[in-house]
Amino acid sequence: MDESELKRTILAAGGVPQHIAFIMDGNGRWARQRGLPRIAGHRQGVRTVRKMVETGPEIGVEVMTFYTFSAENWRRPRPEVTALMQLLLESINRELEDLKRNGVSLRVIGDLDSLPRKPRKALERAIVETADNRRLILVLALSYSGRREIIQAVNRIIRAEVESIDEGEFSRYLDTSGLPDPDLLIRTSGEFRLSNFLLYQLAYTEIVVTERLWPDFSPRDLFECIAIYKQRERRFGKTSEQVAR
Repeated sequence: MDESELKRTILAAGGVPQHIAFIMDGNGRWARQRGLPRIAGHRQGVRTVRKMVETGPEIGVEVMTFYTFSAENWRRPRPEVTALMQLLLESINRELEDLKRNGVSLRVIGDLDSLPRKPRKALERAIVETADNRRLILVLALSYSGRREIIQAVNRIIRAEVESIDEGEFSRYLDTSGLPDPDLLIRTSGEFRLSNFLLYQLAYTEIVVTERLWPDFSPRDLFECIAIYKQRERRFGKTSEQVAR
């Protein structure tokens, strides 16, 4: 089945995940296999993000979250971190008009204040200028830590002097407040780890791991991951018989 047929099959069957999250792994390996510097893999990875953002709304996906830069990534060699921050700045400046034209709203989760001034200001501008868009919510996890997010949520609750709280109320204090939890998590390059990503939100998320390196991940790969997702039975603790009722 070619890409267009696979896309038509997914659309005809319905049940496309509302929110897809991505752990984008394999940029460095992709570059190394080609004798290129690591930043070349990251640049190609940005092109893959763009393909996903273009493809998602075409099949009914409403939210896409990308694990762009973790809190632990600050430990990488300084030249690589500097190059990544410059790439972030270039990407936001280059893509902003397309985001606005295509109805994409940008959100950032994580410690935005820890980013260098220029990319931080570019992100803040893009967030404001795309705030009213409704076709797709694009979430970038930057300087992000799932454990830290939970701790920060607890501290917000303490400051608010809330005496009792349930799961729905707790979610309001997370960085992802107002967003549905991911239905599907896709991790590339064959790694089976959450890597401190959306630890609270992924409680009932279906996980699909692919050997494909992120720079090579294509719309067809996305459709295949969704096809796997659609074969799963999401029970949320119930039995199969209860779900079928």
